[in-house]
Amino acid sequence: MQRSVLIRLIIFIVATIVAVVYLVPSFVPTDAKGQPQLPELWQGFLPTDRIHLGLDLQGGSHLVLEVKVDKAIENTVERIKDDLIKVAKEKNIPITEAVRQGTQIRVRAPAASADKIRDLQKSEFSNLAVVNSQVSGGTADMVLTLTEKELRSLRDQTVEQSLETIRNRIDQFGVSEPVIQRQGQQEILVQLPGVQDPEEAKKLIQQTALLEFKLVDDSHSVEDALKSGPPPGTQILYGQDRAPYLLQAQPLMTGAYIADAHVRPSSRLEGPYVELVLNNTGARLFERITAENVKRRLAIVLDNKVYSAPVIQERISGGRASITGRFEMKDARELAIVLRAGALPAPLEVAEERTVGPSLGSDSIRQGVISFIVGSSLVIIFMLVYYKGAGMLANIALIFHILFLLAILAAFRAVLTLPGIAGIVLIAGMAVDANVLINERIREELRAGKSARAAIEAGYDRALPAIIDTNVTTFLSGVILFQFGTGPIKGFAVTLCIGILTTVVTAVYMTRIYYDWRIATRKLTRVSI
Repeated sequence: MQRSVLIRLIIFIVATIVAVVYLVPSFVPTDAKGQPQLPELWQGFLPTDRIHLGLDLQGGSHLVLEVKVDKAIENTVERIKDDLIKVAKEKNIPITEAVRQGTQIRVRAPAASADKIRDLQKSEFSNLAVVNSQVSGGTADMVLTLTEKELRSLRDQTVEQSLETIRNRIDQFGVSEPVIQRQGQQEILVQLPGVQDPEEAKKLIQQTALLEFKLVDDSHSVEDALKSGPPPGTQILYGQDRAPYLLQAQPLMTGAYIADAHVRPSSRLEGPYVELVLNNTGARLFERITAENVKRRLAIVLDNKVYSAPVIQERISGGRASITGRFEMKDARELAIVLRAGALPAPLEVAEERTVGPSLGSDSIRQGVISFIVGSSLVIIFMLVYYKGAGMLANIALIFHILFLLAILAAFRAVLTLPGIAGIVLIAGMAVDANVLINERIREELRAGKSARAAIEAGYDRALPAIIDTNVTTFLSGVILFQFGTGPIKGFAVTLCIGILTTVVTAVYMTRIYYDWRIATRKLTRVSI
């Protein structure tokens, strides 16, 4: 057997084994929490993610929440106004009056202070712009507003922070396989499978998450605490990686004192870091805490989960602190969002609400399975009758295509919806389309009098450009649907894009391995086609 054929065959076998491993959790019984009941040995190092079913397949609550971004902007402008008054007072710049009017700040001051206020705005408040300024009767009247760049950033940040806050609440609620994602400019889609009471879900979302700063207890062993229980005054909490931490139960500070948190780039090897901005009270409290606990670890805890536990290197004053930890940019951004997620940055209004019953979900699954079986059976019968042996090979490739498709859905924790099942049915027909092109090309070459080997090689070579063109254009259409679609459209687009990839692998790569193996072992004398 040729070396290249053997290598390709081994790669395909390994891919098949990996696909089966990823699918096992989806076909074993589940416990009361919806988790697959797998042996401990399996859970130790093998995948445990199941194929997630969408709301339309298992019932539950569907909410679309509108984030009142304008309220968050008003709160930010109010805080900036207070800071402006404070800084002006520290720099001995007299201000007669400063009031917020909607999303603008109106400042009145003696005319002699006008230039100083402009300089202060440029140096200390560069996120503000002067939209109107006039001097009359010895009084300067100025109107300041947030810059367009700052407004866009604040709007996006508000929605992202609300999204993370809601996700934290839902995770605490223990809903299995929720769907929480941004929809449009300032809406958040929340789908809670199995939750039949939307009022309970809305009550949960409106709660305030608790952000705490607690000292790590290094005087006792975490292992001993896990075995015999934590010492008095301490508690065991877990990090995102499930690592245990022994902490002092009494928090030193809560998230009520955090004004903001941002990701900052670093020229050092540690990568980006997260900068905390505390309010005045928080700055004084944090300075005292850090002064009294130098070289100790301070854990950042949100909803009883430890997100970070950095070492206090020195007394930190000025109301700003940085958290480093060799973050990737994505991880640092997520931590910054979490630090701001102690409270919702803006009110949420329910824009859409509906409940899907579990019986409807069961009916959808049954009808979807029936449609898949009927559609696939018709395709299989047609290929067997029309292409004989080559049709049988195409049908085998179709089975592997479905195997790989479902395995990828499980591996990437994609949500399977009813439109997604429709996409699988559609892809079942498209999966053999590539084999139809190949088989027709092979038939033409055989009619021209070529040998079986030459006909197969020519058939694949000539059909491949058309197969690639067709699938690339369809894949791009699926990407566009996923990018700009919502809800059911996204479910259809996911299975469409994944199915196209698996189609090319099975219909072209796998079937060619079979023919090349027959040619290499000199067992191919004729083609049943």
